[in-house]
Amino acid sequence: MKFEHDNMVGVRLAVSLVNLEASGSWRAEALQQVLERHAIRRARVTGSAGEEIREWSRRLRPVFEAVSQDERCETVNALLADGAGRVYLTTHDGLRPHLHFAPDGKDVQSRVRAVTAGGLAIFAMEAEGRRLGVCALDSCRKAFADTSRNGRRAYCGARCANTDAVRRHRMKQG
Repeated sequence: MKFEHDNMVGVRLAVSLVNLEASGSWRAEALQQVLERHAIRRARVTGSAGEEIREWSRRLRPVFEAVSQDERCETVNALLADGAGRVYLTTHDGLRPHLHFAPDGKDVQSRVRAVTAGGLAIFAMEAEGRRLGVCALDSCRKAFADTSRNGRRAYCGARCANTDAVRRHRMKQG
């Protein structure tokens, strides 16, 4: 399965927002950095926008925790209903044609809702409702999008996979 980086902005942003909330380090500066890292244009977070995005991040987490395709689709559909507007094809900033799920003139929280809901929908469709998950290490539980070749990822990264492997090995030994 081949995933293009440009098509992954919404999914990667959703992962970052879910993990920012889960880390307990939600601050305006951290949110601003996440939005800038994911190229959310005009990402100035003011007033209640940060709290609205935080509430949205809490709604994103169940997409990664879903245990079935049907549950994931149902959860993404609820996000689309509340987050995505009129979908349209656009080009800007030298990028190739891509989809937008909200007009550029919308406030930052509306654009975040739209890009994450739309990105998760496209990714779930392309991944046949799979490849979104939370780390299998009980002490971690970070969200991730599996873009690996075989699609069997169970951990957020190598560190957690190694930690769990060591734990399982020690259990066998003891």
